[in-house]
Amino acid sequence: MTGKHVDVVIVGAGLSGIGAAYHLQQKCPNKTYVILEGRASLGGTWDLFKYPGIRSDSDMHTLGYNFKPWRQKKVIADGPSILSYIQETADENNITSHIQFNTRVNKVSWSTQTQTWTLEMVGSQQANGDNAVSTVTCNVISMCCGYYNYDQGFTPEFTDIDVFKGKVVHPQKWPTDLDYKDKKVVIIGSGATAMTLAPVLSNEAKHVTMLQRSPTYVVSKPSEDKIANVLNKVLPEKIAYSLVRSKNTFMQQFLYSLSRRNPDKLKKKLIKLASKHLSDEYVAKHFTPSYNPWDQRICLVPDDDLFNAINKSKLSVVTDNIQTFTEDGIQLTSGEILEADIVVTATGLNLLRLGGIDVVVDNKPIDMADTYIYKGVMYSGVPNLFNTFGYINASWTLRADLIAEYICKLINHMDNTKTTKMMPTLPEVDFNMPKRDMVDNFSSNYMKRAMHSFPKQGDKAPWLNHQTYKQDKQSLNEDPLDDGILIFSDGLTDETDRHV
Repeated sequence: MTGKHVDVVIVGAGLSGIGAAYHLQQKCPNKTYVILEGRASLGGTWDLFKYPGIRSDSDMHTLGYNFKPWRQKKVIADGPSILSYIQETADENNITSHIQFNTRVNKVSWSTQTQTWTLEMVGSQQANGDNAVSTVTCNVISMCCGYYNYDQGFTPEFTDIDVFKGKVVHPQKWPTDLDYKDKKVVIIGSGATAMTLAPVLSNEAKHVTMLQRSPTYVVSKPSEDKIANVLNKVLPEKIAYSLVRSKNTFMQQFLYSLSRRNPDKLKKKLIKLASKHLSDEYVAKHFTPSYNPWDQRICLVPDDDLFNAINKSKLSVVTDNIQTFTEDGIQLTSGEILEADIVVTATGLNLLRLGGIDVVVDNKPIDMADTYIYKGVMYSGVPNLFNTFGYINASWTLRADLIAEYICKLINHMDNTKTTKMMPTLPEVDFNMPKRDMVDNFSSNYMKRAMHSFPKQGDKAPWLNHQTYKQDKQSLNEDPLDDGILIFSDGLTDETDRHV
């Protein structure tokens, strides 16, 4: 592929990348593009994770694309169904033919002289065992590679874990041949992965224990949306889908807004809902966090499956700390010993900014942690590069669709103004603007471990990374596009870049 030039390169063929390609084809039909995918197949997260019960933790009317209705009745969908949905989207829109698989991007370099990005890629191994290295050039890069490390999940350092005679498994590397039938399983963790795995494994395991250091908010929701099912019977498919998508988007944002305005009220409501399924004592001990709602993610439980497994005594929740591993299980700081044949470390993810790709502008390496994020999409001093980073408090695709449409508007604006470069430029008055984490007011450890390496947000627009759909929709639809901060130029001017 070395020497090839396209107008746009999309990095990543997951949910975001396929969506970005669709919007590009629809709104910029004359632009050439390629999708570079490091793995052998598309689907991203939904192709990578193979653990039992893998599913969405939000409804498919908002996790699905705004242009393609979700047709299944179950809206809290399993992983294979979501993967099929992404594959179908790619195939029916002739996107699959634009994907180059087994191609990992290591570095991207911008040249002001040529007004192009050069992407350095490593492909599949050659006959001599070396990795094939190639390059492609383009004018615009759309990063759709997610925000975590696909190679390895996060596992804390556990004392004497090598002493344990059973199997230790991380969900990100789930063995397809793992036999957990009639086994004692301990799942370490209290996030979405642990809450997905626990009830599913309990169906066949002798017993499952979910071991958590501290409680998480959990809310149950039917896997089918009754309103959606009714609307689908009386309205055209796209209209029904749009209405339900709007309803669910509003509810997601309303609950998040309530968590900011009146956290105590929402906390009491969530605890009351959990108490409908479990005893007050059990909820107080294992499902009442010390933090406020949406300071960390709220876990979704479809059709009460977690609560049902607990009530059937197939699943236990233990809130304690690990002191050490033993040959037969885990000893807790309380002195209790949890016997186990299998330990699942559902302990989180390792995050990567921009997929771990090095960024160079005019031969100068860019430390992304020193840049400010522009409208949650671009970075100060980095031209023609966009990154799709979804919501932590709502469905990822809500923001991915907004960003994809915004990118297309900017590309068309460059064409209409005969410019080749667009770059967020920090005004001199903002040089000493306070730096805040790109995602703040969110205390989950997987975020706290990585935010130091991510771009920063400032204390005023447009240098804010909103986590609300309404604000993003307004921000990304503001006119004019050339707002005095996002500077467009024709490549003939110097770094002062004239306004268009």
